[in-house]
Amino acid sequence: MKMELSNLQVIQDIRLTDFPTQIKNQFSNKSLKKQLRKERRELGEMQNVLYAHGKYSVLVCIQGMDTSGKDSLIREVFKDFNVRGVNSYSFKKPTEIELQHDFLWRHYKALPARGKYAVFNRSHYENVLISRVKPSIVLNEKIPHINKVEDITPTFWKNRLEQINNFEKTIHQNGCIIFKFFLHISKDEQKNRILRRLNKPSKNWKFSPEDLKDRKLWDEYTAYYEEAINATSKKNAPWYIIPSDNKHHARLMVTRTIKERMQEFTDIQNPTLPEELQNQIEDFKKQLINS
Repeated sequence: MKMELSNLQVIQDIRLTDFPTQIKNQFSNKSLKKQLRKERRELGEMQNVLYAHGKYSVLVCIQGMDTSGKDSLIREVFKDFNVRGVNSYSFKKPTEIELQHDFLWRHYKALPARGKYAVFNRSHYENVLISRVKPSIVLNEKIPHINKVEDITPTFWKNRLEQINNFEKTIHQNGCIIFKFFLHISKDEQKNRILRRLNKPSKNWKFSPEDLKDRKLWDEYTAYYEEAINATSKKNAPWYIIPSDNKHHARLMVTRTIKERMQEFTDIQNPTLPEELQNQIEDFKKQLINS
């Protein structure tokens, strides 16, 4: 599989088992890291123009199974961004205040301002993924007429997916460019990464017994990921399936995907000074030199 957007973007219903978790290539990890440095510098320069232009914002959602490399990918891909132009959010268990609002409220609050990026490490999709696997979580939301797990019907999940589509449609129509990445790893690779966490004392803190419990639910998570991706991959908010057994390759693919799609927005340009000020630039220079 060539590393092209057409191969990564979900444009029709998919099965995750049909997608590779690793793409064979002729590049060493050292070469992949070198390519990433070049691509992310260019993306960083594009972000500066986006910031100056000030009319679009960019939302990047990163999803994936445990150990799929979300944290390190965010760190490496956005390393060359101006810190004023990007914010990263990691959505954990909702707080009491967040539970007093609808499930999208805390995500609305974290949306990027015009000219900025926001990166969601996990996202609003957790509400149709982990909540789907463990529906008792929904009871904490205190939704009218949802008093027990049996009240959570297939229609409830269908409506929630539609609410997500409406949310993304609204922010897109108001100038937010949306990227959604699923970091696709194999079950064997997950096992290897968990073992590394256990074998390396400096990484022990990343391990939780809950990881092993969730691993037993692999097939359920996969089924609900497929359902969510198929229901919400739209032209205005596409999903991209990123083979992620090789972290270096995954980071490069995400960077290139963002860069290539952002290049389609040819109206994003550095603003120019009003003509009357441009005509005075030489005068301004002289004033500074003589000051």
